[in-house]
Amino acid sequence: GKYTVPMLWDTKENTIVNNESSDIAYMLNSSFNEFATNSELDLYTEEDTEKLNDVIEWLSPLMIHGVYRCGFAKSQEDYDRAITELTAAFDRAASTLETQRFLTGNEMTDADIRLFVSLVRFDEVFAFYFKANTRLVLLTPSLLNYCREIYQMKGVASTCNLEQIKAHFYASHAEWNKFSIIPKGLNFMKLLEEPHNREGLESKEKEKAGE
Repeated sequence: GKYTVPMLWDTKENTIVNNESSDIAYMLNSSFNEFATNSELDLYTEEDTEKLNDVIEWLSPLMIHGVYRCGFAKSQEDYDRAITELTAAFDRAASTLETQRFLTGNEMTDADIRLFVSLVRFDEVFAFYFKANTRLVLLTPSLLNYCREIYQMKGVASTCNLEQIKAHFYASHAEWNKFSIIPKGLNFMKLLEEPHNREGLESKEKEKAGE
């Protein structure tokens, strides 16, 4: 049958455990803490799963499947619907992050990881290759500084290779890019090395909550 990645494999039972990325991420969050270097990190706010699930739901048009709906649209009507929904999700994320540090408040969650990996790809791949060009992260201060904060967290930068990401996307569809030309781009990753301004948002959140 058709194979997909990612996939969680049981080496003892020699079988697939799961091949849905959301399920695997949830399992890896806590099921293997005895082997984890940072077992105290919890990306799922178990006391408020409804809020987290709500954020993930309205973010979905900005995730890869929503971007694909723009890029692979077979009609102008389909494209217009997809890009309108994507733009609305982009703007909602930008507005939310103007007043709070992360998508659900002061703590980073799985929703932030999902958004970050999309935003890292957005300006140099999604906006042009998939025609998702109504917005740019580098022109949106709240999202740019949000990306900077996460990128500068310990261990994150080494997992971000935009040149590899661009090579994958721009060389994956011969009908779109016959000679696999990879655009030079805007040096977005260099922007992520600059200082961010996110720390103050946490204190403002606490003031509003009366702490």
